[in-house]
Amino acid sequence: MKNRENKILILDCGSQYTQLIARRVRELGVFSEILFWDSPADKIEASSPSGIIISGGPRSVLDSDAPSIPMHILRSGVPVLGICYGMQLLAHQFGGKVKRGEAAEYGRAKVKLSEDGRLFGKIGEEKELQVWMSHWDQVTELPQDFFATAWSENGALAAFESSDGRISALQFHPEVVHTPKGRDILSAFMFDICGCTADWNLGIDWVDREIEKIKEKVGAGRVICGLSGGVDSTVSAVITSKAVGKNLHCIFVDHGMLRKNEADQVMETYRTLSLNVHRVDAEERFLSALSGITEPEKKRKIIGELFIRVFEEEARRIGGSDWLLQGTIYPDVVESGHGGGNVIKSHHNVGGLPDDMKMNLLEPLRDLFKDEVREVGKTLGIEPHFLERHPFPGPGLAVRCLGELKKERLDVLREADAIFIEEIRKFGLYKEIWQAFCALLPVRSVGVVGDVRTYGETAVLRAVSSLDAMTAEWVHLPYELLDTVSRRICNEVPAVNRVVLDVTGKPPATIEWE
Repeated sequence: MKNRENKILILDCGSQYTQLIARRVRELGVFSEILFWDSPADKIEASSPSGIIISGGPRSVLDSDAPSIPMHILRSGVPVLGICYGMQLLAHQFGGKVKRGEAAEYGRAKVKLSEDGRLFGKIGEEKELQVWMSHWDQVTELPQDFFATAWSENGALAAFESSDGRISALQFHPEVVHTPKGRDILSAFMFDICGCTADWNLGIDWVDREIEKIKEKVGAGRVICGLSGGVDSTVSAVITSKAVGKNLHCIFVDHGMLRKNEADQVMETYRTLSLNVHRVDAEERFLSALSGITEPEKKRKIIGELFIRVFEEEARRIGGSDWLLQGTIYPDVVESGHGGGNVIKSHHNVGGLPDDMKMNLLEPLRDLFKDEVREVGKTLGIEPHFLERHPFPGPGLAVRCLGELKKERLDVLREADAIFIEEIRKFGLYKEIWQAFCALLPVRSVGVVGDVRTYGETAVLRAVSSLDAMTAEWVHLPYELLDTVSRRICNEVPAVNRVVLDVTGKPPATIEWE
């Protein structure tokens, strides 16, 4: 690979931590890009990175169909770091031996370091590190011209490098917080081995460059934007408005699955941003199309396609449009499996678009994580109270109201959700939480109110902390808050007689329920 760009390419072999690796690289000031391991070789080569990181993954390199990387890429001269499965892959493909594990090594561990190797050059004089392990197979024999640089407490190989210092590998995960010196290890790879410079930032220079890109791409064409009321679509609209001015026409579709009073509140905010917004009341149309549908992916596909049809109709009303602006961000792209790999779930803007869509797609934020989008929003002058809004999915309450979608059930969910958020604000916790909401389950249970038997639905409280939505931990809400919310929902929302708390992280769950 020639003319390398100042970026790190992550080849995803199926790890739950791949997006976290990308975030850590950007936090250190270098742009990162994710491609799936089975991406075409010419696409990998065209990326022209300064370094490549091969992620972990759930497979064994000994499987016949296990992820692999073309050898001409591994031998191309670009520095490579293999993490977990990536270490086993490098050992296997360069001629070493990997043993199929009989038991997993998972969790906190300590490794002993050798005095050699460039990868540990920024951690000082320490000879032992606390790390996070998560693997089954083990490397039992190194390839020729490679040497060990770390061992676990039981003597198993934990890290190695090539004699020329270009290939490095770790059995543990440097990207997680449970490896305290992981940031230093990644820094050594990026700056000492790959020669990167820390020039990735999202200030006014990035905004100006993106505005010029949009101008060049769109030209005199018209742009139609599907505003959802969320941060992503709003930031996309504001930055595009600065590029194309009056040629941007924003459509706010009230599909009947918004939160309580949200449509009116959002329209008021858009007026303060001087955006040209058309409001479309499409509740009946969406609910009719979703009647009888309970399978999550079908819901998302129907909503995604219907959104596009509404946009196309509105575009015709304003005289036609050449471009559809979407608030797509990087986690949407990765989770929807663009470019290969497994689809976690289809996001309506990247997984639900119809093949015969008449407009070109404009996605100025598709390379950014959520926290980066907020930084751009600050640079654009969007009010903090709007940027601090909790994320809200494009399909809206459709992915929080499990089972068949009916207006009556959505109204129940709206009321319960409003109570939950109101009490979170009263307790001063809203800004401390990444995302909080209620979900409504199609599960009825027996209750009693005033000596009268009830048979009501179940509301779920969900609150998580996260940096970019790729991983998340459930928030330990105060008991007093939970008690207040539960009592209010059961007293004020007659259709609900049971409130439960979701205490599952991501992974294994996703943040939304569908």
